[in-house]
Amino acid sequence: MPDLRRRELLALLGGVAAWPLAARAQQAGMPVVGFLHPATPDSFPDRLRAFRQGLKDTGYVEGENVAIVYRWGENQPDRLPALAADLARQQPTVIACAGGFRSMVALQQATRTIPIVFAVGEDPVASGLVTSIARPGGNLTGINFLNNELVAKRLEILRELIPGAARLGVLVNPDGMGEATTTVKDLDMAARTIGLQLKILNARNGREIDAAFTSLTNDRPDALFIAADPVFNNRRKQVVLQAMRHGLPAAYASREYAEAGGLMSYGTDLLDTYRQMGTYAGRILKGAKPADLPVLQPTKFELVINQMTARILGLEVPPTLLARADEVIE
Repeated sequence: MPDLRRRELLALLGGVAAWPLAARAQQAGMPVVGFLHPATPDSFPDRLRAFRQGLKDTGYVEGENVAIVYRWGENQPDRLPALAADLARQQPTVIACAGGFRSMVALQQATRTIPIVFAVGEDPVASGLVTSIARPGGNLTGINFLNNELVAKRLEILRELIPGAARLGVLVNPDGMGEATTTVKDLDMAARTIGLQLKILNARNGREIDAAFTSLTNDRPDALFIAADPVFNNRRKQVVLQAMRHGLPAAYASREYAEAGGLMSYGTDLLDTYRQMGTYAGRILKGAKPADLPVLQPTKFELVINQMTARILGLEVPPTLLARADEVIE
């Protein structure tokens, strides 16, 4: 059976099987947590463990006193509205939503009453998710992991690695619901101050990622900046491999890229973010209202440098940068 048809069949069977799970859990007095993510179940096992740990920290263990109903987009963002609607129909006590702003919009359209705990990189007030950080109002709260605010710092570190860089390629997803525009705007401001020219590369899926890198053959930048986006994160091995094939040093937003062979990453400690998301879901299970739980912002950031990749690219990482790194991959 072709992979696509197999995935569709598994998704259908998963939807059929999950309702009895939710119904049985609710009938037995066990609360149900919904979980929506645009990737695949095996994409981020460490983050999923961190989410479950956050639940456990508040007294909830999956399969013992709480059920979790998962919905995965399988890297097909267009499926998110249907998955969100299906999840809402099952009336879980709370829904956890991660993997980008598009997932959150799909859930907003599906329910205005079920409590939702989000993890988003964009400003949740500016984007209209909540009325304020301190008192979100409505049925939403969560964690803002400050993707856009970290753009300038990530660029600064990349420039330390490649001090002679003059032209920077920027890979963005134009369907990122405003995220791409914000990233390019913030990056342009930061680049101007250090004399960098930007070349914008658009990609919405795996095929367009390959095409974007192919376009660099005749117009090669000195380095790459990969925007924080679920599409790229879910295909991080592809992105990292293409950067290496073209011999381009690149800066990424999360440690998974560096672990996959990317040169460097700087961003929020996302394992801690997912743990906090689980903790908030647990507090809501205990009776807390989303409107009264302030949106959390991270205090832990991590710089990861892949020294092996640096050597392959012929780069010497400054000792001062190595000393500042939270992890150096040899």
